[in-house]
This record gives sequence, structure tokens and C-alpha cells, in this order.
Amino acid sequence: MEFKIITAQSPEYDKMIVLRYEILRKPLGLSFSKEDIEQEKDDLFCICQENNEILGCCAMTKQRETILKLRQMAVDTKQQGKGIGAKILLFAEKTAISMGYEKITFHARAHAEKFYTKYGYTPVGEQFIEVTIPHIKMEKKLLS
Repeated sequence: MEFKIITAQSPEYDKMIVLRYEILRKPLGLSFSKEDIEQEKDDLFCICQENNEILGCCAMTKQRETILKLRQMAVDTKQQGKGIGAKILLFAEKTAISMGYEKITFHARAHAEKFYTKYGYTPVGEQFIEVTIPHIKMEKKLLS
């Protein structure tokens, strides 16, 4: 298993988009628009791959000088429950720290709140609806 950072210009990007679509968008009847793809052209992406197959990923968007927003965390259905999501999250945190970020924030799907609290993330505010389902804002201060 290999963990690495890619960009929207990387050869793995298209495979990652397929995974994100299958896991996160398709079940909600959503797709990726050209605008969605364009908006993340400067983002970084954490991927976990094995045998040239992407098993999981997340997007990282700079929000402010010291705040990184995590987005679109996805793990292939066949790989869920094997700890890959946790490893991607920890890899993203280490990457954020190495880049000088002090805090990670994101909108978690409400059903995933317990997963993130297990890794030190705190819910902020009330649940809200985003892309047709309940979400909660979560954040964590990073220790360097």
C-alpha cells in the first residue's frame, strides 16, 4: 500500500475522480461538473493505492494561511472497514503539518461523525444539509 500526494495534473487524478464519483456522488444522484473540476485545480489530494488501483482518497483545499479544508474523503467499497480511511486521514494530517497548517476543518457527513471524533476532531455548530444529506462541521488543531 502506498500513500502519496497528487495534484489535478497527476496521472492518478482521473482514477481518483471515478472513485469519488462512485462512493460519494453517484449514490446521491450527483455528478462532477466542469466547474467542480475547475474549482479544485489548485488542490492537493491524498491517495492510497495498491497495484496501480486507488483504494481511497481525500482532497485538501487551502482555506487560510494556517487552515486546511479536507474534502471528499472516500474509500472503495471493497476496502472499507480495513483502516484505510484512518490511514488516509493521518497521512493528510502529517502532510498538513509539514506544510505549516495549524488546523484542519471540513464538513463531515453526519453518519461519519463518530469516525472523526475518534481521531480528535470536534463538531462545531449544528447539523446542516449539504448535497441533500445531513453534515456537521468538524475541526482539529494540529500539533507540530
